[in-house]
Amino acid sequence: MRPAWPPRPRTYLWIAGSVLLLALPFYLDRFWLQAGLFAMAAAIGAIGINMLTGSTGQLSMGHAFFLAVGAYGYCAFAGDGGDELTGLGLPTAVAAVLAVALAGLAGGLFSPIAGRLRGAYLGIATLALIFIGQHVLFNAHDLTGGFNGRDVPPLNILGFRFDDSELVVAAIPFGSAEKLWYAGLVLLAGCALFARGVLRGRPGRAMNVIRDHRIAAGVMGVPVARYRAAAFVLSSMYAGLAGVLLALVFQRTVPDYFGMVLSLEYLAMIVIGGLGSVAGAVVGAAFVSLLPQVLTRYSDALPLVAESGTGGVAPGEAARYLYGAAVVAVVLFLPGGLIRLVTRRTAPPKHPDKPTPGTPGPSGEER
Repeated sequence: MRPAWPPRPRTYLWIAGSVLLLALPFYLDRFWLQAGLFAMAAAIGAIGINMLTGSTGQLSMGHAFFLAVGAYGYCAFAGDGGDELTGLGLPTAVAAVLAVALAGLAGGLFSPIAGRLRGAYLGIATLALIFIGQHVLFNAHDLTGGFNGRDVPPLNILGFRFDDSELVVAAIPFGSAEKLWYAGLVLLAGCALFARGVLRGRPGRAMNVIRDHRIAAGVMGVPVARYRAAAFVLSSMYAGLAGVLLALVFQRTVPDYFGMVLSLEYLAMIVIGGLGSVAGAVVGAAFVSLLPQVLTRYSDALPLVAESGTGGVAPGEAARYLYGAAVVAVVLFLPGGLIRLVTRRTAPPKHPDKPTPGTPGPSGEER
């Protein structure tokens, strides 16, 4: 048994990474902070769909629908109606919780279908949610603002506003991006720890059995339909929370963002990062969400990448080509995703001269 002290190298990496993340708002400009917040929101949503697709084996093409439910639900609950759109004027913290609950309720209404369908059939069924959601977002003008979208009320918790009001910390002016950075870190850490506990506990083992041996799971007494439905609801709530955070970062919701492309990007995140892994979902989300931001920032210095209409490939299109190629490369050469590279580097070295329990020693006896 490995002693508790000294800590493993992975512990030092976690401590160093945590300190770095806490210090970044003091050094990065607004562009990179917003890019990091997009990655955090994407990571929360990716953790949710990874529990559904990677751990339970249910293909969902409608993840963007539940992000839209969270984003627009927050706007409707927190809005005051001053922009002639529907708004209940609730406290923003309450509105955020209700928006996540609303996304879970939407997933619950669909869960009877999710509990009985699987594979491509479930994928096609969830794809219908995208078309329904887009129709509602573009046509329910009093609720969503139509094509132009609607403004997002800033988060206000106990009088502390996460907006651009002036706040100076250590001689550094903190705006909405800096304030939301720490809120995003707290939300991401909480979601990751909760998902890790679920996947490492009894529900996670049942989900893995359902994914690998559905019939055997039913024979062993695992309620397959119930677990599938519960995983779908939980994934929907994660997506709703990601939608709330995205809305707070964007400060305006528009229907075009919550389309089929966004759902495909989330599937690419979990495949690239690693199916069934919380850390893999975070790594894949960072890769897919940050890539277009980096290409946009440095498009002038990169070959073949330029703004649309200037003879080159737009940064967004170039990013899709790159992570599309990454999906193919991961499937062919690294089935465990990018997280496998990290775990290989941080895994403790094996000692060939020290036999493991149960292996025969030189005399043939087990040690």
